Amino acid sequence: MQLAKNVFKPKRASDWTAERIEQLSTPDIRQLRANAERLGEGAIVAQCDEALELRRKPAAAKRRAAAAAAPAKRPRHLISRSKAFQARGVYLPNVDSSWSGVRRSDGTVVISVWASSVASSEGGCSYLLWAPNIDGSRPWSDMAAGKERLEHCELALKQGGAEGLLVYGEPLDGHLPEDKARTVYGVDPQLVMQLRVERRGAEFWAVWGGKAGERPL
Repeated sequence: MQLAKNVFKPKRASDWTAERIEQLSTPDIRQLRANAERLGEGAIVAQCDEALELRRKPAAAKRRAAAAAAPAKRPRHLISRSKAFQARGVYLPNVDSSWSGVRRSDGTVVISVWASSVASSEGGCSYLLWAPNIDGSRPWSDMAAGKERLEHCELALKQGGAEGLLVYGEPLDGHLPEDKARTVYGVDPQLVMQLRVERRGAEFWAVWGGKAGERPL
């Protein structure tokens, strides 16, 4: 239904009930609202605003659900963690235990994160990169690989960001995936996140989405 600007007339204002407005397409509701606003029909403007808001909420909910589910879905084509880092110009000091590295060409920090542990909220994502081993809660943090991650977090914080790679697999109960995992499927080579590293108390977090985002290779 196409609503020309001269279709809406004051004498027909009473015809525009909430039920009738809801039957219009979103572009037609916007056009009706513009016409009503131009003619000073505040009640119609309010009804249009309400109808548009009801349509925004389901769409926003779907986008948030998709964003939350996306990291956990395993892409078809995955490569090993070491090859994924090499593709970004990083050669890991220890192929088996290193989860981050520094690109020699420009000093950029590249960090791999466990996809199923990514937290999604309001269109953005976050991931706990490192936290201290308090009362034995995170033994990995005191290991060589954990200390290496801490060093890279501090460097990324100074540099203002890092690149991120998503690692897919099945975690092992009672262990951080960086330490031990039931299965490691590999890394999505088609996706690199632009991370913002934040210090929250004694913890380091990676944040992306919104201002920081994902970009395909």
